[in-house]
Amino acid sequence: MNVLGVILARAGSQGLKSKHLLSLLGRPVISYTFDHARASKLLTRVVVSTDCPQIRHPAEQEFFETVARPPELATSDASVQDAMLHAMHVVEQRSSFRADALVVLYGNCPVRGADVIDRSIELLEKTKCDSVRTFCPVGKWHPAWMSKLNGDHVTALHPGSIHRRQDLEPLYLHDGAAVAVSRASMLRGEAAPNDPHAFFGVDRRGVLTEVGETVEIDQLRDLYWAEAVLRANGGDQQQRRMAS
Repeated sequence: MNVLGVILARAGSQGLKSKHLLSLLGRPVISYTFDHARASKLLTRVVVSTDCPQIRHPAEQEFFETVARPPELATSDASVQDAMLHAMHVVEQRSSFRADALVVLYGNCPVRGADVIDRSIELLEKTKCDSVRTFCPVGKWHPAWMSKLNGDHVTALHPGSIHRRQDLEPLYLHDGAAVAVSRASMLRGEAAPNDPHAFFGVDRRGVLTEVGETVEIDQLRDLYWAEAVLRANGGDQQQRRMAS
């Protein structure tokens, strides 16, 4: 199965400016996703989709193929679906490569489980489903414990009396580590441009990750959290070896 990995990294950001290029243990945040893509055994080809020369340059220095994303696909309103379709069509127009499946890799995700990309691809191929996303438990951020505030008046989102975490219904949140999609489902998205989630398809599967296994950089505090996780996992020692 030919699997095209697409690292998405646009220049603009609503939350944290230039988040892909921020320094994390002496390296740009996006460089960690480069490592994750290289470590995958099942990605056949990897491209970096970006509108930013400051991202394209280090990507090409790391010998990654790049796709110039047009401005209309690099706004805060542009969908992942459209950016992925664009990358797939560009790659297939410039070569004889034909993708049987695609994997979304966000460039602002410097911490992923070691095998999470390949686990997602394996489940996609094994089940012949439309898409596979990575999910982590919501933990204490459970909807059963959430409330609405009208001024200073509190209304429970889901009225009830559950007070122990272990009694909550297990719920999960897509953590951004990976999204694997079949070609057919990707093209389904092309046929339904007004539905940005159409490419997930009908048969949607999930790979379970642990709490804290994935760190996605959207706010400055995420950068500090990613540094702490990488140091705990020996990332600071690896960086010292690379710098020496």
